[in-house]
Amino acid sequence: MAAANTNASSGAGATAAPKKTQVKKNADNINSRLSMVMKTGKYVLGYKETLKTLRNGKAKLILIANNTPPLRKSEIEYYAMLAKTGVHHYNGNNIELGTACGRLYRVCSLAVTDPGDSDIIRSVPTESA
Repeated sequence: MAAANTNASSGAGATAAPKKTQVKKNADNINSRLSMVMKTGKYVLGYKETLKTLRNGKAKLILIANNTPPLRKSEIEYYAMLAKTGVHHYNGNNIELGTACGRLYRVCSLAVTDPGDSDIIRSVPTESA
């Protein structure tokens, strides 16, 4: 009996460890693809510009920081659903999203209109809003 309990506890510990590294790899992966979009693609930063791009039907992918106010987040998701555009909830706050974009200010939302040389649209797991 005791041997079965130790195996169960070691199995649970083994499955918990890869999740942290997996999350970190995904964040690095998204950040590197995002920096490629900043260099070679077209994008708009900010809430108002993101909504304009969605209304015009030009957005291919939307990134939203995790500390975006709920009303703004739901409005962006609603417009994205109407435009049939993918939405990715960035795993970081607006300061981290701004830094990932190479900006010295906070960015709560970002719309990618042309990915350039990056394959961010295919690689980022999106949620159908």
